[in-house]
Amino acid sequence: MARIHARTKGKSGSTHPMRKKHPEWSSLNPREIEGRILELAKAEKSTSEIGMILRDQYAVPDVKIATGKTISQILEANKIKPEIPEDLQNLIKTALGLKKHIDSHAKDFKSKRNLQLTESKIRRLMKYYNRENRLPEGWKYSLEQAKLMFE
Repeated sequence: MARIHARTKGKSGSTHPMRKKHPEWSSLNPREIEGRILELAKAEKSTSEIGMILRDQYAVPDVKIATGKTISQILEANKIKPEIPEDLQNLIKTALGLKKHIDSHAKDFKSKRNLQLTESKIRRLMKYYNRENRLPEGWKYSLEQAKLMFE
């Protein structure tokens, strides 16, 4: 099946990890890993940044294998989870950057089209997160509201 906006076929890049248990060479046990996750979350790091820091600095190859829970589940259990999911935040920031570019370059039609595609992705993600009750009640996307939230 072709991709939604690229008109190309592709293969997802994700594969299941080869190992089934936490490696012995990793320096942290599951309780220490959860502590590091909470410290990094309080330092306002996103879940993907937390995962990269744990991988690169603390030699934790996979948080889910080590603790049995994902980073998001750990944050949710400790009530530190952000109100808007990270992937939606990143798309909104991308749309803001495109809008800022379009304001100064009005004839850039490719960027206008990219803004339309990005906002389409935002609306689809919003519908999904509203179905899953992961967004605040009555939350709607608009560029004006996004400017207030992220700038």
